Amino acid sequence: MDKAIQVRGLQKSYKQLQVLKGVDFEVEKGSIFALLGSNGAGKTTIVRILSTLLRHDGGAASVNGFDVSTKPDAVRQSISLTGQFAAVDEVLSGRENLIMIAKLRHTANPRQVADDLLRRFGLTDAADRRASTYSGGMRRRLDIAMSLVGKPQLIFLDEPTTGLDPEARIETWKVVKELADGGTTVFLTTQYLEEAEQLADRIAILHEGRIIANGTLEELKKMFPAAKVEYVEKQPTLEEIFLAIVGNKEAV
Repeated sequence: MDKAIQVRGLQKSYKQLQVLKGVDFEVEKGSIFALLGSNGAGKTTIVRILSTLLRHDGGAASVNGFDVSTKPDAVRQSISLTGQFAAVDEVLSGRENLIMIAKLRHTANPRQVADDLLRRFGLTDAADRRASTYSGGMRRRLDIAMSLVGKPQLIFLDEPTTGLDPEARIETWKVVKELADGGTTVFLTTQYLEEAEQLADRIAILHEGRIIANGTLEELKKMFPAAKVEYVEKQPTLEEIFLAIVGNKEAV
């Protein structure tokens, strides 16, 4: 399978603080890749570098075959980014938000693009209401819909369910799965281990500036000590795996 993202030896420092200390990973096209890490681990820094919003200090990174340093315009044309908080204009309606983005991206038939996305994300009935009246889950769906205007090959979702209630989180998970089923590559950062467990094809754990584990959920489970229950073997959760891996690294 082709690579949507390739990262080798990525480094980034802020003054005297080295946030990324040689990060390596790859993301397959059409897959959901989850990057796990605690607050301050560097997840958002990686997203900002890969989306060309921040320059790295060392190493190399390419997105959809384009080097982020030498071909940033080509990278931007092939991606979309959704941050931790919904970036919708609350004065405008859902339809108006989508039409505005479609016009900014010079897409043909902006109104048709908006109507198609409203239908796809279950927002048709609320299309002409101000976004300020939307629930958290509806705003997140609108935000992701706006990110899909122009049909980007890859979408970055930086902690997309932060602050959402459980029902809205499940709504967002459904949207993410549908994106991947439609061929869009999804790069997801999250602190919610259950989220990665539910969604991701591959999971990487970022800790103290490095990727300390990377694999499928089943591969990560093999890194967890075998269960010692005599009668029923309890499968470890991703949270238990994460804490065991991070704890082992801190003990070294």
